[in-house]
Amino acid sequence: MSEPVVTLEQAETFSRCMSVGGIAVFPADTVYGLACEPASRDAVERLYALKRRVADKPTAVMFFSVGLALSALPELGPRTHAAIAALLPAALTVLLPNPAQRFPLACGPDAGTLGLRVPALPPSLEALAGVRWPILQTSANRAGEPDACRLADVPAEIREGADLVIDGGELPGVASTVLDLRSYELDGAWAMRRRGAVTEEEIAARLG
Repeated sequence: MSEPVVTLEQAETFSRCMSVGGIAVFPADTVYGLACEPASRDAVERLYALKRRVADKPTAVMFFSVGLALSALPELGPRTHAAIAALLPAALTVLLPNPAQRFPLACGPDAGTLGLRVPALPPSLEALAGVRWPILQTSANRAGEPDACRLADVPAEIREGADLVIDGGELPGVASTVLDLRSYELDGAWAMRRRGAVTEEEIAARLG
């Protein structure tokens, strides 16, 4: 992965952008993403408009720490809790049961399901690990178009429409794997819903 390295100052600016309802283009462990405060309807609507995303299509909520993610979802059962601790951080989007209907703007029409991300940040991006703000995030491309592994690959209208743009150099370019753990607490079953950066074999090994 190439430079430039994301600095602590940029990570702090990213946090401030989220706190005031801004939209940011940022580098993740997979591809470039679009982020906003998950509780701000105005910010979410702006983000969806920039991406040209269907209004009722769900997105994921990203935390930059597994501990913060688990603290925000105290209703998760012990089996699911242990699975998340074993699987994350990673290039995974984990579908979880959401009985408390947290982060409803990220859930689309199914408030009972939440998509969770905790990225495995490489050294060049590790300053973002200090961000304590949960974010609603999606890939920084137009809906249905290729993901962006370089900042220049992010459509100009998205870069220009965002309030903050962070250059993290060239990223791996493979989207996160989507893993369904919604019934895991009850029966230990899991299923891949989208193949991506983490393989089925890696998931099985981490879950033991």
